[in-house]
Amino acid sequence: MATTSFDPTTMAQQLATAYTQPTQTLLDAQTKAAQAQSTGLTSLQSALSSFKTSLSSLSSIAGQGVTQYSATASDSSYFTATASSKAQPVSMQLFVEQVATTHQIAFKDLPAVPKSSGSPMTVNLGDGSSFTVDLSAADTDGDGTLSQAEIARAINSAASGKVTAMVVTANGQTQMMITSGASGAAGKITLDTSAMSASPLKTALDAPTELTAAQDAVVWLGGTSGTRLQQSSNTVTAIAGVTVTLTKAQAAGANPLTLSVARDDSATSAKLQSFVDAYNKLETALDGLTAPGANGATPGAFASDSGVRALKDGLANLLRKDFGSSNLRTLGVSVDRNGQLSLDKTKLSKALATNPLALDDVLGNTSLSSPSGLLGAASQLMDRWTNTASGQIKQRQDSVQAQQKSIAARQTKLQDQYNNAYNRYLLQFTQLQQLQSQMSDTSGLFT
Repeated sequence: MATTSFDPTTMAQQLATAYTQPTQTLLDAQTKAAQAQSTGLTSLQSALSSFKTSLSSLSSIAGQGVTQYSATASDSSYFTATASSKAQPVSMQLFVEQVATTHQIAFKDLPAVPKSSGSPMTVNLGDGSSFTVDLSAADTDGDGTLSQAEIARAINSAASGKVTAMVVTANGQTQMMITSGASGAAGKITLDTSAMSASPLKTALDAPTELTAAQDAVVWLGGTSGTRLQQSSNTVTAIAGVTVTLTKAQAAGANPLTLSVARDDSATSAKLQSFVDAYNKLETALDGLTAPGANGATPGAFASDSGVRALKDGLANLLRKDFGSSNLRTLGVSVDRNGQLSLDKTKLSKALATNPLALDDVLGNTSLSSPSGLLGAASQLMDRWTNTASGQIKQRQDSVQAQQKSIAARQTKLQDQYNNAYNRYLLQFTQLQQLQSQMSDTSGLFT
């Protein structure tokens, strides 16, 4: 009698696989879809966050406009100037009478004296403040005398930054220098040694050499017949949106200099171009995520997602919206058939010449308290998706994670079903194989 030979293990595997294959195919498809959603959400989060950061960099300070201004001096050897977007075009005369300086005094070859000669010394400053230096405790090396270096260290320890003392050696001569921590007359240094006993050290400290005088800056806004401004710093911010840095005083009787503030169309174009570039980058990312997958191409993660398409359409609608009396089109920004933006700088310059505030009205700012214009509207739209607590992406990520957890649990259950089926089939086919073997042995008795 002929017998059929088969492998119980192979048969059990084949039948167990056939038993679980429909469910496994479904789980594989669901796993792939969930992973694609998770990867797509990560890409979407990155693209939207990057765009939102670009929006903030355009107008990171509430009330600060996008239109840029430049400030120039008729002679930059006397002062330089910069202008923020808060500046206004102006031509103004300035006369730099004097610049602020920081007081600095020196003491040449201070004698080394017994520490008993170092009674407390007071350092007074022009602003009325003072501090006490206990020179009797300055002998840090324990040799019983006070050196210049020890005196300098004692001053620095007590000064809390109000002055700085150092010992300098040049051309074979050593001197201790004390420099004020503040410029202008308020930083003038005066030593009070009245509490010190008579000694060569006291005599030397009472006769400092003035290296640099303590002097306030004095500048006339509007020429010498204008407004006199005196201050301790060489940085002048009295003109709205303009920062003037004084560098050198003019000679008495010299002609005033001219500060010119004007719109900087090149810098303004660069600002607007940065928005155009940021939007185009986001548009490209959204195009890829929503691609339909035509002509055999792989569809995007959100090819049939109405929510992401609504986001894409919402951004496109903002580009066409009027803010104030202007919009992006009147400022030279156009959109091609693929949704990409381009900037016509000549058209922008002409628009700003007609209405200097047009760009600020259209773009606005991303302030949390009072967002305005295109930047504010776009930032709010981004936040509805990127908010880490309640945004659309966070909600979707939570949903995908829950789905992946459910798929993993079902995969574990299916694996158990496969194992049970495999063990059952293996037992049955092993028994069948044994029965066939017995029948073969029995039939051999009759041959």
